Amino acid sequence: MEIAKLKERFCEIFGEGETRVFIGPARVNLIGEHIDYNGGNVFPCAISLRSACVARKRDDRKIRLASTSYPKIVEADIDRLEEYKTLEWGNYQLGVAYCIMQDGHDICGMDMLFDETVPHASGLSSSAAIEMATGAAIAALSGLDIDPVRMAQLGQMAENQYVGMNCGIMDQFASEMGKKGNAILLNCGTLEYEYAPFDLESRGLRLIIMNTKKPRSLITSAYNTRRAECEAALADLQEGCDAEYLCDLTPDMFAELQTLITDPVHVKRALHVVTENQRTKDAIACLNAGDIEGFAHLMIESHVSLRDLYEVTGPELDAMVEAALDQPGVLGGRMTGAGFGGCALAIVKEECVDSFIENVGRIYKEKTGYTGEFYIAEIADGAGEYVG
Repeated sequence: MEIAKLKERFCEIFGEGETRVFIGPARVNLIGEHIDYNGGNVFPCAISLRSACVARKRDDRKIRLASTSYPKIVEADIDRLEEYKTLEWGNYQLGVAYCIMQDGHDICGMDMLFDETVPHASGLSSSAAIEMATGAAIAALSGLDIDPVRMAQLGQMAENQYVGMNCGIMDQFASEMGKKGNAILLNCGTLEYEYAPFDLESRGLRLIIMNTKKPRSLITSAYNTRRAECEAALADLQEGCDAEYLCDLTPDMFAELQTLITDPVHVKRALHVVTENQRTKDAIACLNAGDIEGFAHLMIESHVSLRDLYEVTGPELDAMVEAALDQPGVLGGRMTGAGFGGCALAIVKEECVDSFIENVGRIYKEKTGYTGEFYIAEIADGAGEYVG
């Protein structure tokens, strides 16, 4: 919904008066997949798909939540926020409020209306977008000055400890710390980060997100299995080195030590991790040098590794990426996220976007039976107040 119409809808629900609007962007991980839990770097950016929150301060200790996609108004008592963890809808927002208070801040009552353009269950982190929009609204209306990195951590705490979803820090960090025209190289363990220029529009290029629309039922079991396989590979490698994480090894070091790994499947998993971590380092070097073509080639290498070594793509993502890479005007593409469904990315010349979407959509449906969705994403700023 457009922001002007969203404000009108807010007043229909909560009454006339001044309103403020806050935006939490979605995110994509451009490269560096399945290495955060192996001590490596991720390379996300915030994108223009978003959660919007229209908000107004109240004079009591109530938070009232509404949504353009949920029929009920949720009302919560600020002093009893621990009681709302199992709500059908609204627990992500109230979880952020709860964690901000647990962090030592007092918050005010407020009315809030949410609207999302992020497709749910797509792997683009609609939850982090909601959390960071909520955090921005609560901080502004309550007169709080919370460090952005801390706000990202509070969003992660809300998801982990209040909602009960065991996510890492990347989603909230990218949504909060995004910078228009830039990607973020982030070490999820230390929270060390640096920006790298990723300004596609000035080069006549666009970032296309391709949603397979495939339900991702295998993710949890596969994630746990891959993590265990990596831990086993590391244990074998530690017989010959003192690495704390797989990503402590360079590709050359791994080549010398890989015979220590007793299971050939574990060799494949570790090889992906080590080479993918190197790709994140090569990626930031490419972007800092203005080499988008080199970066796009690394995206292709990443997908091949995720397909052949880590085995988390699946037929739908492979069909989508293969169709994309066959189109004119495409520099590169890969799956993004955990895999087994969800989304893929492609960097496409602007004049080829329409034909790209038409052709890839047709080929993908012929091969899989699923009707994909396509979004043209701009690289966006992180969460904050909307100034229209």
